[in-house]
Amino acid sequence: MTTADIDSTSPLAVEIGALQGGSAHLRQYAGQVVLIVNVASKCGLTPQYAGLQRLHERYAERGFTVLGVPCNQFLGQEPGSAEEIAEFCSTTYGVTFPLTEKIEVNGEGRHALYERLTAFPDAGGHRGDIRWNFEKFLVGRDGRVVARFSPQTEPEAPKLVAAIEAQLA
Repeated sequence: MTTADIDSTSPLAVEIGALQGGSAHLRQYAGQVVLIVNVASKCGLTPQYAGLQRLHERYAERGFTVLGVPCNQFLGQEPGSAEEIAEFCSTTYGVTFPLTEKIEVNGEGRHALYERLTAFPDAGGHRGDIRWNFEKFLVGRDGRVVARFSPQTEPEAPKLVAAIEAQLA
């Protein structure tokens, strides 16, 4: 799969700013399996960063990455600047996976990435608005969303790991 093969409706066809400046062309992930997660530093679910980092380390050599997307829409739980977010993630959880700029995932200001992601339902049929921090979308090598997981689904939950492994097979 090359960047030219990515369908224009794919989440990977979207451009988004990188946390530390510049832009992240998501097409760079064409041919990889990507777990896209809206993240926050001051949430009860923030310890999920540790599991996300372990997934990233475990599967990176097989063409997998986690993409963290900071968002401050849920009770202001990601209030930091780009530098503060990067420092927190690095020093507290040893995060090495890429992080994007802080964006909105719901409402009128919803980023184009989440316009595409939220059209995909989870196993319970929920589609549409992101419910909370740490909602997860698994994007296959072909750039299509293949699974959506609730915020409460731990990164290393058997169903999430099985979905990742199926895409990497």
